[in-house]
Amino acid sequence: MNTEKRLYRSRNALVGGVCAGVAEYFSFDPLVARILTVAFTLSTAGLFAVAYVALWVILPLAPNE
Repeated sequence: MNTEKRLYRSRNALVGGVCAGVAEYFSFDPLVARILTVAFTLSTAGLFAVAYVALWVILPLAPNE
């Protein structure tokens, strides 16, 4: 059995699945990840949004269970 923990975009997604995937990886609520994403995006004048889009493109979608 493969117990290796991998970072994926979540299928339980509102926009791209990045926030939900990060929340699942670190075992916390996806709402917290979404709030932090908005806060970081506003505080960095949109630069964090570029990182979000990059993760959206780079991270694979979680496999079906």
